[in-house]
Amino acid sequence: MDANRTDIDYGRAREVFERYLDGYDRTDGKVKLKITHTYGVVACSMQLAARMRLSGEDAQLARVIALLHDIGRFEQLKRFDSFLPETMDHAAYGVEILFGEGMIRRFLPDDRWDGIIRTAIAKHSDYALEGVEDGRALLHARLIRDADKLDNCRVKIADPPETFAGATAAEIGRTAISPGVKRDAMEGRCILSADRKTQMDFWVSYLAYFYDLNFRESLDLVEENDYVRRIAGRIPYTNPQTARDMEEIVGKLTEYVGTHGKEQKNV
Repeated sequence: MDANRTDIDYGRAREVFERYLDGYDRTDGKVKLKITHTYGVVACSMQLAARMRLSGEDAQLARVIALLHDIGRFEQLKRFDSFLPETMDHAAYGVEILFGEGMIRRFLPDDRWDGIIRTAIAKHSDYALEGVEDGRALLHARLIRDADKLDNCRVKIADPPETFAGATAAEIGRTAISPGVKRDAMEGRCILSADRKTQMDFWVSYLAYFYDLNFRESLDLVEENDYVRRIAGRIPYTNPQTARDMEEIVGKLTEYVGTHGKEQKNV
């Protein structure tokens, strides 16, 4: 069988997705951000699939998962005008409308990939990826998590902080980094949502999620695009202690991104 042959019709899925979006206010800044983000994640998933030399079917499956991964966000914004997890578990809601309500059949008539898609969407925003035993489902859960983070780099660099962080860059840079958040960032851990107390804690968490990238190919893209420095440099750190803390955090992350997994990849 041709490894590049697939019955997955991304074009059809995209047409259905665009019709779904017509139920929401496309002029709203947060909705526009999420639409752009969705297609950005699609592009990142294709970059990773190409670099990892995935089969045609897995590449197209990753593309459809990327298209649908944040489908729950639009209802969250409509109801709460917020991205905060305490307002809605958007991943769980996306799984419910796709599989609980059967909407997935509008996107893909064939059900043979349902388990993989369900798992990948359900797990894409978890603090840590756990409990996935099937190898192919694990591959796609890791792919969507990485593609999501990679496009979020573009969001953090290009979009107004007021839209996604609720404060200006100047306001963010005046705040302190909580000691526990700094400790986690320096010790190579992502930041728990519940531990983010200040606006700078949120900003550090956007950098610390590089520790959760699954593939050296993903870290290569971070390194090639200088994302650590560019995201960190978006904020003027007028709080002197924050400036010192960020210099340490950026140094630690730059070293991690530049070296993690390179030896295994080059074997």
